[in-house]
Amino acid sequence: MARRFRRVVTGHDDNGVAVVVSDQEATQALQRPSRPGVTLTNFWLSDGTPAEYDGAQETCEGDFVLHPPGNGSVFRCVEFEPEDPNVLATLDGKAAFAEMGAAANIVEGARHPFMHRTDSLDYAIVLKGEIYMLLDETEVHLRAGDIVVQRGTNHAWSNRGSETCIIAFVLVDGVTRRDLPAEQARGIPRR
Repeated sequence: MARRFRRVVTGHDDNGVAVVVSDQEATQALQRPSRPGVTLTNFWLSDGTPAEYDGAQETCEGDFVLHPPGNGSVFRCVEFEPEDPNVLATLDGKAAFAEMGAAANIVEGARHPFMHRTDSLDYAIVLKGEIYMLLDETEVHLRAGDIVVQRGTNHAWSNRGSETCIIAFVLVDGVTRRDLPAEQARGIPRR
């Protein structure tokens, strides 16, 4: 059963005083038969950088997509139940990712059906349990408290344990250095 997350959002009243504008269960969650045992829960999306901290009081509405908004970010948790290798062998990663607008991100013929790449810089912390992060040819065993900085690489998550793993992610829209304007690629700040 998927965990329910309490989400507290702050803001300001008409006099500029800091207040809680929302204190409720996070409701934008995604579970689907095409990816059994995995639940994604979004907490916040920003649609630009720098992020507006005095803008909308709710940002998690609309379709659930894998990627952060253009020039923005998404804050979410992903729960991974232990995998069943027999079930995993029957699943179509491309179809599952298509449900999140990301079919093109699946790595065809990879060693895990959900091997994918996002055009983002992802910060992650394992909150509970343990999991394997699979890369093209290697893997890393991660435990609660471990941190990952995922830099647009092919990857998949494999829970080979017996307990649920929960990871908190912040995905920041990104580009490769070769896609930047020349002055930015050389380290000259944009103004």
